[in-house]
Amino acid sequence: MSVYKDEKQKTWYVSVRYTDWRGEKTRKVKRGFKTKREALEWEQSFLNENCGNLEMTFGEFVDVYEENLKDRLRQSTWQTKVSIIESKILPYFRKKRMIDIRPSDVVAWQNKLMSFKDENGEHYSPVYLKTIHNQLSAIFNHAMRFYDLPSNPALKAGNMGKEKTHEMLFWTKEEYLKFSEAIMDKPISFYAFEMLYWCGLRLGEMLALTPADFDFESKVVRINKSCQRINGEDIITDPKTPKSIRKIQMPDFLADEMKDYFDSIYALSPDQRIFPLSKSYMHHEMTRGSNLAGVKRIRIHDLRHSHVSLLIELGFGAVAIADRVGHESIDITYRYAHLFPTTQKAIAEKLDLERS
Repeated sequence: MSVYKDEKQKTWYVSVRYTDWRGEKTRKVKRGFKTKREALEWEQSFLNENCGNLEMTFGEFVDVYEENLKDRLRQSTWQTKVSIIESKILPYFRKKRMIDIRPSDVVAWQNKLMSFKDENGEHYSPVYLKTIHNQLSAIFNHAMRFYDLPSNPALKAGNMGKEKTHEMLFWTKEEYLKFSEAIMDKPISFYAFEMLYWCGLRLGEMLALTPADFDFESKVVRINKSCQRINGEDIITDPKTPKSIRKIQMPDFLADEMKDYFDSIYALSPDQRIFPLSKSYMHHEMTRGSNLAGVKRIRIHDLRHSHVSLLIELGFGAVAIADRVGHESIDITYRYAHLFPTTQKAIAEKLDLERS
């Protein structure tokens, strides 16, 4: 027995010996439980997490999964995972033991989701279905990697839905200039979009900017954080990837514009967000400006594509562009290959000259 009564304190405590993940035998003591039942529940949870006992239920393993991963992920990323797990996965698998879940269980779960219709009679989109399945598969992969689950039943069952396939849209410089002129009636909108287009920033990166990020002497803006809306609050988080931390050289005209903007803000402090806007406001302004300018409506993220397209047109290579926008150069080469001037025909002609 590993649960005991502390007669002096009138509480219960756990003293349990176990073999940890390194194969070493050790002991854990936990005191202060009001009832024996609480102590037993804590003991079982502790052993599940530290000994990799996959006789635990799926719901219990999700708690282990959270304990292992929550502090390693951006808060916004974790919130997205939690939403999917709690609403789409746990209701079906919560009480099933991890070792008992079979590919057939996953297929039955998939069929329920694919046949679901909302109050408007609409099914879940193929992209959303794939996102849900990928999260279930990620949980089983975690169990395989760290807790010796023999196989991933979600992988064996096969995926559902399909990958996101957004058409890559972008504005030409002329289209953007028409747009920017149309939104000049709202200075905060104008300057926000100037930073997005001429620096190729992500929306969260732009929303997190403060005066301390600008060095007007060298005309450089520092990107080292992002602003995300989480549970109704604006939260400053780390950037999307380590590569996202970078310094961007601003063109002279943009540096001058931003200095003018700073001068227009009363009592601006170094750590104050210069664009205290919501993403919904930015989307509204994108629509308003597009309509006024008579240009096609693109997504805000497509301004980043527009910046890359402009740099390619100006003759810059993948490495330089990747450094500026916070990507790996291989990603730039792959995603924007169709925009680079070297074509398959030109390659063939070069090889033909080498052969002759």
